Amino acid sequence: MKKLLTAFGAIHALIAFLFAAAALFLIAISARIGWDAATGEIGLAAAQQVIEAIGILAAAVVALQIAETIIEEEVVRDADISAPTRVRRFLSRFFVVVVVALAIEGLVATFHAVHDDLSGLVYVAALVGSVGVLLAAWGVFVHLNRSAEELEPEAMEKAQSEDHKVQA
Repeated sequence: MKKLLTAFGAIHALIAFLFAAAALFLIAISARIGWDAATGEIGLAAAQQVIEAIGILAAAVVALQIAETIIEEEVVRDADISAPTRVRRFLSRFFVVVVVALAIEGLVATFHAVHDDLSGLVYVAALVGSVGVLLAAWGVFVHLNRSAEELEPEAMEKAQSEDHKVQA
């Protein structure tokens, strides 16, 4: 069983590395789009290119945050996320990144729709509405999970005692 758990740790590390590599690739793409915007004619097209670069950077942030979360939770801490505290912490880190990235994508999509095709505003409204639903669902989850944590205070203490593993 110990070998299997070690293999899972190695697989998680590989996945985290691939997320980080994808993030670096997205950063390079975003930098290229930004450079093209900066060296081209300044105007609405350049502004849209910069906004597109921001959207791609938001995706890169998501990929990096997922990589960091995987490394911290699955490799460094080797944590079992079955306890309510672990689930809340893990999902909260993930939700923060996803909600922010989707909100930025909503902003990017808004600029595209307003300047290119107003029929795209339906998609934008659905996206922004989804961000609101995700935020509300996350809030309900945290509230309900908090109640579960009060029933298991030792799980919270254990989670907090492991925080020193990732603080350097």
